[in-house]
Amino acid sequence: MTTPPELEAMIARMALGDRTAFAALYAATSAKLFGICMRVLDNRSESEDALQEVFVKLWHSAERYQVNGLSPMTWMITVARNHAIDRLRARRAAPGDMDELAELADLTPGPEAQLIAASERGRIARCLGTLEPDRADAIRRAYLDGETYADLAYRYAVPLNTIRTSLRRSLLKLRECMSS
Repeated sequence: MTTPPELEAMIARMALGDRTAFAALYAATSAKLFGICMRVLDNRSESEDALQEVFVKLWHSAERYQVNGLSPMTWMITVARNHAIDRLRARRAAPGDMDELAELADLTPGPEAQLIAASERGRIARCLGTLEPDRADAIRRAYLDGETYADLAYRYAVPLNTIRTSLRRSLLKLRECMSS
């Protein structure tokens, strides 16, 4: 375990550009500072990146460190904690990150959801079978294929209002069948 005076000496030498002192400080404190980053960020990869950035900050601000009777470890922990909190805030504020996560997420339904969906498809097919074939076809075209009322009216050679009424009545029959 490195003592506070030893850590202060490393920081003082680091302020003069001593890379050996930097390496020694890293070896002596990186595990503790990594733990601080992990506790805040709860992500190993991001914590590793944050730790690197923390040591860059320590390198650049070593000349501003003042011996004040407090442990130099307190100063380094504060730098690490504040940096990790800043990263956490930036992560929460970046909406694009959630889009990237959503792309990586497995959106495939699980076995239970697949079974329920198959059961529902069966019920819908059974209820569509209770309709006249041209009405069932119109329902499929309108609500599954996205055809407009005008397209359907042209396809079945009926007035627009007739197709609307026919679809509304067919949907009511489907709702009744699905609820039983």
